[in-house]
Amino acid sequence: MRDHPHSEHSSHHTDVWTGRASNRIQWLLALGGAAIVALGVELAVDSAWTSGVAPLVMSVVGCIAAGLLVLFLTLAFVHVALKVDMDSLEVRCGHIGVPRRRIPLAHVAGAEFVPHVTPRQWGGWGYRWRPEKGTAVVVRRGEGVVLQLWDGHTFTVTVDDAEAAVRIIRDRLRPGAAGPRR
Repeated sequence: MRDHPHSEHSSHHTDVWTGRASNRIQWLLALGGAAIVALGVELAVDSAWTSGVAPLVMSVVGCIAAGLLVLFLTLAFVHVALKVDMDSLEVRCGHIGVPRRRIPLAHVAGAEFVPHVTPRQWGGWGYRWRPEKGTAVVVRRGEGVVLQLWDGHTFTVTVDDAEAAVRIIRDRLRPGAAGPRR
């Protein structure tokens, strides 16, 4: 999953480190959502239902609503972008950047590289929460960053070149490693 080096980010310490991960399979699911929307439109335009208007309207609205839901939820997790600046870490999902989470580095106790994060571990792709594991943004199988937060929770994100991200985060945590910075 490291097909593009981040040497421009890790060779010198700039104020901002960025990384991302993507999942091309999500595009197939988005295509399925678009097909469901198209089915709803086709039903609305070219219907020959003789059993009444109510079943037709329910079918059209159901297809369009389900298709838009599938389309939005899959496009929201086609990729994830991670940005680490001097004060915080920000995770943005999909093309519109939603969902988004910003974690101040003052709330981070530590960072760990994990070589194998899978959707199966978290119950699927997307923004996930499991009481025993914490919160995660999983867009694909592969390497990831696990943040230990001062409140005892963890936050995991799959991102290419996760080792570099962990190094950058740890470097930025060093001055306040004795306790939470306020």
